[in-house]
Amino acid sequence: MIELLILFAVAAFVLFRLKSVIGTRTGYEAPPEHRGPGSDGPGHLPEDQRAEPPAEEMALRHTLPADARDALAAMRAVEPSFSLDEFLDGARSAYEMVLMAFEEGDRQTLQNLLAPDVYRAFEGVIATRESEGLSVEARFIGVRDVRVETASFDPETSEADVTIRFVGEMITAVRDRENRVVEGDPNEIRRQTDVWTFSRVMGAPDPNWLLTATGE
Repeated sequence: MIELLILFAVAAFVLFRLKSVIGTRTGYEAPPEHRGPGSDGPGHLPEDQRAEPPAEEMALRHTLPADARDALAAMRAVEPSFSLDEFLDGARSAYEMVLMAFEEGDRQTLQNLLAPDVYRAFEGVIATRESEGLSVEARFIGVRDVRVETASFDPETSEADVTIRFVGEMITAVRDRENRVVEGDPNEIRRQTDVWTFSRVMGAPDPNWLLTATGE
């Protein structure tokens, strides 16, 4: 029983950690309507042909620190098709997909969405859960808030990192081999705040952003 309780504590901790990062080097490709920046591929347009960001995106950028605004502008300079609004739509989708894939033990989906080191941490918890005969019931309720915390861009490598804070709601319950609930509540909606970092090389043919870090 003590070992089981320790496992539940570890699983709960890792689950929380996993929910706090969004995408750098492992990359996800959401459906076309939810793809992040760069989904139209690399390339440059003459200065007078570049479309200005939507008004909503401009308003959002003004709430960010100056260095983050500069980083987003640099991303757009390298990849004119970059849209912060579209990126955030893709991030919302990725958030749900990663959380549910983890709960359901869907390794293939996680491999497509996570950087290798992040995937190893997730997969380790899934394997331990399976070996102990634990199963998870999960239902994703929705995202209450999503906003950019910070952004950075390396002009030498064209690598971009965008850190996003999510406030989401889920129902989760962990059951043992006897189908007893040992963690969570199948009837309770829990709100959680997660900070995820997504990364990608701007201008690269691969449009995928990968989850590379998680945190609070």
